[in-house]
Amino acid sequence: MMKLKFLGAAGTVTGSSYVLTSGSGQSIVIDLGMFQGVPSIDRLNYQPYDYDCSRLSGAVLTHAHLDHCGRLPILLPKGFEGSIFMTAPTRDLTELALLDAAKVAKQDKKEILFDKDLALRTVDGFKVVEYSVSFQVGDFQITMRDAGHILGSASLEITDTHPNSQIQTIVFSGDLGNSPEDLVKPTEFFSFADAVVIESTYGDRVHPSSSAAEKLQSEVNAIEASGGTLLIPAFSLEKTQALLHMIMHLKKDGKIADKTPIFLDSPMGEKATEIYGRYPEVLNVHISEEFSHGTPFEFPGLEVIYGKEASDAIHTRTGPKVILAGSGMMTGGRILGHAAHYLPMNSTRLLTVGFQGEGTLGRQLLEESKEVMIDKIAVPVKATINSTQAMSSHADQSQLIQWLKQIKNVKKLFITHGEDPSRTALAQKVKAELGIQDITLPQLNDEVHI
Repeated sequence: MMKLKFLGAAGTVTGSSYVLTSGSGQSIVIDLGMFQGVPSIDRLNYQPYDYDCSRLSGAVLTHAHLDHCGRLPILLPKGFEGSIFMTAPTRDLTELALLDAAKVAKQDKKEILFDKDLALRTVDGFKVVEYSVSFQVGDFQITMRDAGHILGSASLEITDTHPNSQIQTIVFSGDLGNSPEDLVKPTEFFSFADAVVIESTYGDRVHPSSSAAEKLQSEVNAIEASGGTLLIPAFSLEKTQALLHMIMHLKKDGKIADKTPIFLDSPMGEKATEIYGRYPEVLNVHISEEFSHGTPFEFPGLEVIYGKEASDAIHTRTGPKVILAGSGMMTGGRILGHAAHYLPMNSTRLLTVGFQGEGTLGRQLLEESKEVMIDKIAVPVKATINSTQAMSSHADQSQLIQWLKQIKNVKKLFITHGEDPSRTALAQKVKAELGIQDITLPQLNDEVHI
C-alpha cells in the first residue's frame, strides 16, 4: 500500500513538497519548495523537515518556481544521495533560481537555508528527463507531461510497480497553466489514475475573459498621457517573459509609443529570459517562428538595468516610464525600492499581473491600503492600483475541472497548493460536477495510506 505525506502547500499556496512511499517502503520526494508570504508562513522554511532524507530513492521536480524548488538543497545535509529528476529547461531555470536565492539571503542578511556552495552541490545531482518518456526511481515508474505553466513545467504520472500496492497509479498536477498560454505549449492531459493530487491556487474563481494585452496597453497609455510611472511587479520566470513579449507586440503594432522607456530591473528576470531563448522547441509554435527573426523579448525603448546604482538612477528620469521588476508578490527584490519612491505620487500607477498571497505587500495594495510598510518605513499610497488575472499562469476553477475530467477511474482526490477557501470551493465543484466523493484537504505533515 502506498503512503503519501504532505510536507508543504497543504493549506497554503507555497512550500510544495510530498513524500510518496511504495508498497515495499521505498520513497521519493516530489518538489521541495520555499514557503513564501507572511512571517508565520515564512518561518516554516526553518522548521525541521519531517522526513529521514537518507531513505529517499530520489527526487522529482515539477518546475523551477521557488515555491517548488527553493528548499531542495536542504536534502543533502540530511543524508540524501539520490538524483533529482526534471526537464532540461527546469534544470537551467532551477540552477538560476537557487543561486539567486542564496545570493539574496546573504545580501538581505536573512536566516540562511543554504549557501552558494550547497546550491551548486545540489545542481550536480540534477538529472534531465524528457516529456512522455518513462523513467524508474526505486519502485516508481514516472512519466512527465507538459503542465503548460512555465517553461519546462511538468505534471507527473507515477506508478508503483511493487505488487504490494493496491492503488498503483497516482497523478500529481504540479502547477497547471492558464492554457492556452502565449509562450508555452498547451497543458497535456492524463487518461487514467487511481488517485490525483491537484493544485487549487484559483480553485474558487474563473479568470476574466478580458484581454491582458488591452489592460497593459491601457495602463501604459495612461502614463504616456500623464507623464507618470507604471510599476509592474513580476515574477522572473514566465511572467517577465510574457510581459516583454506582449510589450513587443504592442510597440510593433503602434499601440504604445516606441519612445516610451521600459526598464527591466530584474537581474534574474534578464537571465531567465536568456534561458527561454535556449528552448524555442518547447515554446508555442509562433514563438519559435519569431526566434528566426530575432528575439521575441526585445523592442525599441527596452533598457535592461544591471546594478543597484542604475536602478536608483531610474528615479531621476523624467517623463513617462514603465518599470518591470521582481518580485511578483512584492515580498522582496528591486520592486520594493521603486514602490517606496513612487507609491506616494498621484501620477504613479501599479499593475499586478499574478496571484498575491495573503499578507504580502501586493495583496495589501490590492486591498486598498492607504499606507504600507516597506523596509520598516511607513509609505503613504497615493498611486492608482490595478490588477489583471488575465495573465495568470495558473489554471482557474473551470480549467482545473476540465483537466481532472479527462482522468478516468479516480478513487481519491487530494487538493493542495491553495488557500482553504479555494480548496473548499474546488472540492464542492468536483463533487457536484464529476461525482468524486473521496476528497481530502490535507494539512501540513499529514500522512495518508492510499
